[in-house]
Amino acid sequence: MNSSIQTLAISAVPILFAITLHEAAHGYVARMFGDYTAWKLGRISLNPLRHIDPLGTILLPALTFLASGFMFGWAKPVPVNFGNLRNPKRDMLWVALAGPGANFVMALAWATMLKIVLSVDEMAYSEAMRQMAVAGISVNAMFMALNLLPLLPLDGGRILTSLLPGRAADKFAQTERYGMWILIALLLTHVLDAILRPLLQLFLGLITSIFGF
Repeated sequence: MNSSIQTLAISAVPILFAITLHEAAHGYVARMFGDYTAWKLGRISLNPLRHIDPLGTILLPALTFLASGFMFGWAKPVPVNFGNLRNPKRDMLWVALAGPGANFVMALAWATMLKIVLSVDEMAYSEAMRQMAVAGISVNAMFMALNLLPLLPLDGGRILTSLLPGRAADKFAQTERYGMWILIALLLTHVLDAILRPLLQLFLGLITSIFGF
């Protein structure tokens, strides 16, 4: 238990960065394409307090990690009015991709930090920095993989809605009301774990290959 709590504490900084930049990226790209909703509400911000959901960002990730080692949770969604986008159906794709894209970039940044830590002489905080970098890679890989699942209201669901033809997109959009319940059911039945683990292994293998770990 103490080891799990220590790991969770080291993961706190990467988690905050992962959720903050993920959500801010959605709002920033939405503003680029004409929707100023998030900007007007102050949600295009690097202040993590603006994006934290007490249940989804703090309590649930801690409980699921301590119970199973598999972290599950969410941040407070950045409000996007897709009707304000210059080309709603097309631009939805880029707004949705922005969040997982931010996690991809952060995973590369943490991998770069890990490479540097492993390349220099050991210092007082080398081990803590190594663990934090490893956590940063894993957390962002998890956020990216989870959010890319083709299920509304996840980013992958928005991407699929953007790519589907009109009538099919409208029918798929109607599943959003059930999306979180489906996701929770997948989590409780361990189906979500079975789906995500191969994706995470593939991505982490790619990181290992690129950086030569």
